[in-house]
Amino acid sequence: MGIRKTKKVRSFFWYVGAIIISLITVYPFLWMIATSFKPEAEIYSNSLSLFSDKFSLVNYKKAFEVIPFGRYFLNSFYIAGMGVLTNVFLGALAGYSFAKLKFRGRKTVFKLLLSSMMIPGVITMIPQFLVLKNFPLVGGNDIFGQGGQGLINHYAAIILPGAVGAYAVFFMKQFFETLPDDLAEAARVDGCSEFRIFWNIYLPLILPAAITLGIMTFQSGWNSFMWPMIVLNSKDMMTVQVGLAAFQYQYNTQYGPLMAGTVLSTIPTLLLFIFAQKYYIQGIAFSGGKE
Repeated sequence: MGIRKTKKVRSFFWYVGAIIISLITVYPFLWMIATSFKPEAEIYSNSLSLFSDKFSLVNYKKAFEVIPFGRYFLNSFYIAGMGVLTNVFLGALAGYSFAKLKFRGRKTVFKLLLSSMMIPGVITMIPQFLVLKNFPLVGGNDIFGQGGQGLINHYAAIILPGAVGAYAVFFMKQFFETLPDDLAEAARVDGCSEFRIFWNIYLPLILPAAITLGIMTFQSGWNSFMWPMIVLNSKDMMTVQVGLAAFQYQYNTQYGPLMAGTVLSTIPTLLLFIFAQKYYIQGIAFSGGKE
Protein backbone atom coordinates (compact mmCIF):
# COMPACT_ATOMS: atom_id res chain seq x y z
CA MET A 1 0.00 0.00 0.00
CA GLY A 2 2.84 2.36 0.85
CA ILE A 3 4.46 1.88 -2.55
CA ARG A 4 1.14 2.42 -4.32
CA LYS A 5 0.51 5.66 -2.40
CA THR A 6 4.01 6.87 -3.20
CA LYS A 7 3.42 6.26 -6.90
CA LYS A 8 0.11 8.14 -6.74
CA VAL A 9 1.76 11.09 -4.99
CA ARG A 10 4.57 11.17 -7.55
CA SER A 11 2.06 10.93 -10.38
CA PHE A 12 0.01 13.76 -8.86
CA PHE A 13 2.99 16.10 -8.57
CA TRP A 14 4.16 15.14 -12.07
CA TYR A 15 0.79 16.11 -13.57
CA VAL A 16 0.68 19.32 -11.55
CA GLY A 17 4.15 20.24 -12.73
CA ALA A 18 3.27 19.39 -16.34
CA ILE A 19 0.14 21.55 -16.18
CA ILE A 20 2.06 24.50 -14.69
CA ILE A 21 4.78 24.27 -17.34
CA SER A 22 2.13 23.99 -20.07
CA LEU A 23 0.35 27.10 -18.81
CA ILE A 24 3.60 29.05 -18.64
CA THR A 25 4.45 27.97 -22.19
CA VAL A 26 1.01 28.50 -23.72
CA TYR A 27 0.10 31.75 -21.91
CA PRO A 28 2.24 34.09 -24.08
CA PHE A 29 0.67 32.60 -27.22
CA LEU A 30 -2.85 33.04 -25.84
CA TRP A 31 -1.98 36.57 -24.67
CA MET A 32 -0.79 37.42 -28.17
CA ILE A 33 -4.08 36.27 -29.70
CA ALA A 34 -6.19 38.02 -27.03
CA THR A 35 -4.25 41.28 -27.38
CA SER A 36 -4.72 41.30 -31.14
CA PHE A 37 -8.50 41.61 -30.59
CA LYS A 38 -8.37 44.28 -27.87
CA PRO A 39 -8.95 48.01 -28.46
CA GLU A 40 -5.87 50.15 -27.94
CA ALA A 41 -7.10 51.67 -24.66
CA GLU A 42 -7.79 48.26 -23.15
CA ILE A 43 -4.36 46.92 -24.11
CA TYR A 44 -2.72 49.39 -21.71
CA SER A 45 -5.38 49.35 -18.98
CA ASN A 46 -5.89 45.58 -18.83
CA SER A 47 -2.78 44.26 -20.55
CA LEU A 48 -2.30 40.89 -18.81
CA SER A 49 -5.89 39.73 -19.10
CA LEU A 50 -6.84 37.14 -21.71
CA PHE A 51 -10.42 38.46 -21.88
CA SER A 52 -11.69 41.63 -23.47
CA ASP A 53 -14.83 43.66 -22.83
CA LYS A 54 -14.98 44.67 -26.47
CA PHE A 55 -14.04 42.34 -29.33
CA SER A 56 -12.46 44.33 -32.18
CA LEU A 57 -10.83 43.67 -35.57
CA VAL A 58 -9.38 47.18 -35.78
CA ASN A 59 -5.85 45.95 -35.11
CA TYR A 60 -5.96 43.58 -38.09
CA LYS A 61 -7.20 46.41 -40.30
CA LYS A 62 -4.39 48.67 -39.09
CA ALA A 63 -1.85 45.90 -39.70
CA PHE A 64 -2.73 45.81 -43.40
CA GLU A 65 -2.83 49.60 -43.60
CA VAL A 66 0.62 50.18 -42.10
CA ILE A 67 2.49 47.57 -44.15
CA PRO A 68 1.64 45.65 -47.36
CA PHE A 69 1.10 42.31 -45.63
CA GLY A 70 0.00 40.55 -48.80
CA ARG A 71 3.24 41.40 -50.60
CA TYR A 72 5.37 40.51 -47.58
CA PHE A 73 3.60 37.14 -47.26
CA LEU A 74 4.40 36.30 -50.89
CA ASN A 75 8.04 37.31 -50.37
CA SER A 76 8.35 35.12 -47.27
CA PHE A 77 6.63 32.19 -49.00
CA TYR A 78 8.99 32.43 -51.95
CA ILE A 79 12.13 32.63 -49.82
CA ALA A 80 11.04 29.88 -47.42
CA GLY A 81 9.77 27.67 -50.26
CA MET A 82 13.02 27.97 -52.23
CA GLY A 83 14.91 27.18 -49.05
CA VAL A 84 12.89 24.00 -48.61
CA LEU A 85 13.47 22.87 -52.21
CA THR A 86 17.21 23.50 -52.17
CA ASN A 87 17.83 22.14 -48.67
CA VAL A 88 15.82 18.96 -49.12
CA PHE A 89 17.15 18.16 -52.60
CA LEU A 90 20.80 19.15 -52.12
CA GLY A 91 20.85 17.89 -48.53
CA ALA A 92 19.48 14.52 -49.66
CA LEU A 93 21.91 14.38 -52.56
CA ALA A 94 24.91 15.11 -50.33
CA GLY A 95 23.61 12.79 -47.59
CA TYR A 96 23.25 9.98 -50.11
CA SER A 97 26.79 10.57 -51.35
CA PHE A 98 28.29 10.42 -47.86
CA ALA A 99 26.21 7.39 -46.86
CA LYS A 100 26.26 5.21 -49.98
CA LEU A 101 29.21 6.25 -52.14
CA LYS A 102 32.77 5.27 -51.37
CA PHE A 103 35.30 7.95 -52.29
CA ARG A 104 38.65 9.08 -50.96
CA GLY A 105 38.50 11.62 -48.15
CA ARG A 106 34.81 10.99 -47.46
CA LYS A 107 35.18 10.85 -43.68
CA THR A 108 37.51 13.85 -43.56
CA VAL A 109 35.18 15.99 -45.67
CA PHE A 110 32.19 14.96 -43.56
CA LYS A 111 34.03 15.83 -40.33
CA LEU A 112 34.92 19.25 -41.74
CA LEU A 113 31.27 19.71 -42.69
CA LEU A 114 30.12 18.85 -39.18
CA SER A 115 32.72 21.17 -37.65
CA SER A 116 31.15 24.07 -39.55
CA MET A 117 28.03 23.59 -37.40
CA MET A 118 30.06 24.75 -34.42
CA ILE A 119 30.63 28.20 -35.96
CA PRO A 120 27.99 30.77 -34.88
CA GLY A 121 26.07 32.28 -37.78
CA VAL A 122 26.83 35.83 -36.59
CA ILE A 123 30.53 35.32 -37.29
CA THR A 124 29.93 34.42 -40.94
CA MET A 125 27.57 37.32 -41.70
CA ILE A 126 30.25 39.84 -42.70
CA PRO A 127 32.20 37.40 -44.95
CA GLN A 128 28.96 36.27 -46.59
CA PHE A 129 27.90 39.86 -47.17
CA LEU A 130 31.24 40.72 -48.81
CA VAL A 131 31.14 37.63 -51.02
CA LEU A 132 27.62 38.43 -52.19
CA LYS A 133 28.41 42.12 -52.72
CA ASN A 134 31.54 41.34 -54.77
CA PHE A 135 29.98 38.53 -56.82
CA PRO A 136 31.36 38.97 -60.36
CA LEU A 137 29.20 39.88 -63.37
CA VAL A 138 26.06 40.37 -61.27
CA GLY A 139 24.33 43.53 -60.09
CA GLY A 140 26.58 45.87 -62.07
CA ASN A 141 29.85 44.23 -61.01
CA ASP A 142 32.65 43.59 -63.47
CA ILE A 143 34.55 40.33 -63.76
CA PHE A 144 36.54 41.29 -60.67
CA GLY A 145 33.42 41.93 -58.60
CA GLN A 146 33.79 45.71 -58.54
CA GLY A 147 31.53 48.59 -59.52
CA GLY A 148 28.12 47.40 -58.38
CA GLN A 149 26.24 45.81 -55.51
CA GLY A 150 26.41 42.19 -56.66
CA LEU A 151 23.64 40.04 -55.24
CA ILE A 152 22.73 42.50 -52.50
CA ASN A 153 19.05 43.47 -52.60
CA HIS A 154 18.25 40.27 -54.48
CA TYR A 155 16.44 37.17 -53.24
CA ALA A 156 19.48 35.10 -54.22
CA ALA A 157 21.36 36.79 -51.37
CA ILE A 158 19.10 34.88 -48.98
CA ILE A 159 18.54 31.68 -50.94
CA LEU A 160 22.13 30.87 -51.97
CA PRO A 161 23.86 31.05 -48.54
CA GLY A 162 21.21 28.75 -47.09
CA ALA A 163 20.76 26.50 -50.13
CA VAL A 164 22.19 23.53 -48.26
CA GLY A 165 23.23 23.45 -44.62
CA ALA A 166 25.53 21.13 -42.72
CA TYR A 167 22.63 20.00 -40.55
CA ALA A 168 20.57 19.07 -43.62
CA VAL A 169 23.41 16.90 -44.94
CA PHE A 170 23.97 15.25 -41.56
CA PHE A 171 20.24 14.69 -41.03
CA MET A 172 19.71 13.04 -44.42
CA LYS A 173 22.90 10.98 -44.17
CA GLN A 174 21.63 9.39 -40.96
CA PHE A 175 18.50 8.20 -42.75
CA PHE A 176 20.28 6.91 -45.83
CA GLU A 177 22.57 4.83 -43.62
CA THR A 178 19.54 2.93 -42.27
CA LEU A 179 18.66 1.72 -45.79
CA PRO A 180 20.32 -1.47 -47.15
CA ASP A 181 23.14 -1.20 -49.68
CA ASP A 182 21.77 -4.21 -51.57
CA LEU A 183 19.18 -1.97 -53.27
CA ALA A 184 21.89 0.10 -54.92
CA GLU A 185 23.98 -2.93 -55.83
CA ALA A 186 21.05 -4.60 -57.57
CA ALA A 187 20.22 -1.39 -59.43
CA ARG A 188 23.82 -0.96 -60.60
CA VAL A 189 23.82 -4.49 -61.95
CA ASP A 190 20.70 -3.59 -63.96
CA GLY A 191 22.54 -0.60 -65.43
CA CYS A 192 20.95 2.25 -63.44
CA SER A 193 22.88 5.48 -63.16
CA GLU A 194 23.84 6.70 -59.71
CA PHE A 195 21.43 9.63 -59.84
CA ARG A 196 18.56 7.35 -60.91
CA ILE A 197 19.34 5.04 -57.98
CA PHE A 198 19.17 8.04 -55.67
CA TRP A 199 16.03 9.55 -57.24
CA ASN A 200 13.91 6.47 -57.97
CA ILE A 201 14.95 4.03 -55.25
CA TYR A 202 16.30 5.71 -52.14
CA LEU A 203 14.60 9.12 -52.11
CA PRO A 204 11.02 7.73 -51.91
CA LEU A 205 12.08 5.61 -48.93
CA ILE A 206 13.11 8.64 -46.87
CA LEU A 207 9.91 10.63 -47.42
CA PRO A 208 9.30 11.16 -43.64
CA ALA A 209 12.85 12.49 -43.28
CA ALA A 210 12.46 14.80 -46.28
CA ILE A 211 9.17 16.20 -44.97
CA THR A 212 10.65 16.64 -41.49
CA LEU A 213 13.63 18.54 -42.88
CA GLY A 214 11.27 20.55 -45.10
CA ILE A 215 9.16 21.63 -42.12
CA MET A 216 12.21 22.69 -40.11
CA THR A 217 13.70 24.52 -43.11
CA PHE A 218 10.44 26.32 -43.87
CA GLN A 219 10.07 27.41 -40.25
CA SER A 220 13.63 28.69 -40.16
CA GLY A 221 13.26 30.57 -43.44
CA TRP A 222 9.86 31.98 -42.53
CA ASN A 223 11.09 33.28 -39.16
CA SER A 224 14.36 34.69 -40.50
CA PHE A 225 14.80 38.34 -39.56
CA MET A 226 18.41 39.49 -39.25
CA TRP A 227 19.82 38.36 -42.60
CA PRO A 228 16.90 39.58 -44.79
CA MET A 229 17.07 42.93 -43.00
CA ILE A 230 20.79 43.20 -43.86
CA VAL A 231 20.79 42.16 -47.53
CA LEU A 232 17.39 43.50 -48.69
CA ASN A 233 17.01 47.26 -49.11
CA SER A 234 13.85 47.52 -51.20
CA LYS A 235 10.58 47.75 -49.29
CA ASP A 236 8.82 45.64 -51.92
CA MET A 237 11.20 42.76 -51.18
CA MET A 238 10.83 42.76 -47.39
CA THR A 239 9.65 39.65 -45.55
CA VAL A 240 6.88 39.36 -42.96
CA GLN A 241 9.26 39.28 -40.00
CA VAL A 242 11.10 42.40 -41.15
CA GLY A 243 7.78 44.10 -41.86
CA LEU A 244 6.61 43.57 -38.28
CA ALA A 245 9.38 45.91 -37.14
CA ALA A 246 7.37 48.76 -38.71
CA PHE A 247 5.08 48.71 -35.67
CA GLN A 248 7.98 49.47 -33.31
CA TYR A 249 9.24 53.01 -33.08
CA GLN A 250 11.94 54.64 -30.97
CA TYR A 251 9.63 55.67 -28.15
CA ASN A 252 6.42 53.85 -28.94
CA THR A 253 5.13 50.43 -29.99
CA GLN A 254 1.76 49.71 -31.53
CA TYR A 255 1.06 46.53 -29.60
CA GLY A 256 -2.36 45.89 -31.09
CA PRO A 257 -1.37 45.87 -34.80
CA LEU A 258 1.94 44.22 -33.87
CA MET A 259 0.16 41.31 -32.16
CA ALA A 260 -2.32 41.09 -35.04
CA GLY A 261 0.53 40.88 -37.54
CA THR A 262 2.32 38.32 -35.38
CA VAL A 263 -0.80 36.13 -35.23
CA LEU A 264 -1.08 36.26 -39.02
CA SER A 265 2.60 35.42 -39.43
CA THR A 266 2.26 32.28 -37.28
CA ILE A 267 -0.63 30.82 -39.31
CA PRO A 268 1.44 29.33 -42.21
CA THR A 269 3.87 27.43 -39.96
CA LEU A 270 1.02 26.29 -37.71
CA LEU A 271 -0.99 24.95 -40.65
CA LEU A 272 2.09 23.31 -42.12
CA PHE A 273 2.75 21.43 -38.90
CA ILE A 274 -0.90 20.40 -38.49
CA PHE A 275 -1.14 18.88 -41.97
CA ALA A 276 2.34 17.32 -41.97
CA GLN A 277 2.67 16.34 -38.32
CA LYS A 278 2.27 12.62 -39.07
CA TYR A 279 5.38 12.62 -41.26
CA TYR A 280 7.18 14.97 -38.89
CA ILE A 281 6.64 12.65 -35.91
CA GLN A 282 7.65 9.64 -38.00
CA GLY A 283 10.84 11.36 -39.06
CA ILE A 284 11.81 12.37 -35.53
CA ALA A 285 10.95 8.92 -34.12
CA PHE A 286 12.88 7.21 -36.91
CA SER A 287 15.99 9.32 -36.37
CA GLY A 288 15.74 8.95 -32.59
CA GLY A 289 15.36 5.18 -32.79
CA LYS A 290 18.39 4.64 -35.00
CA GLU A 291 21.11 2.68 -33.30
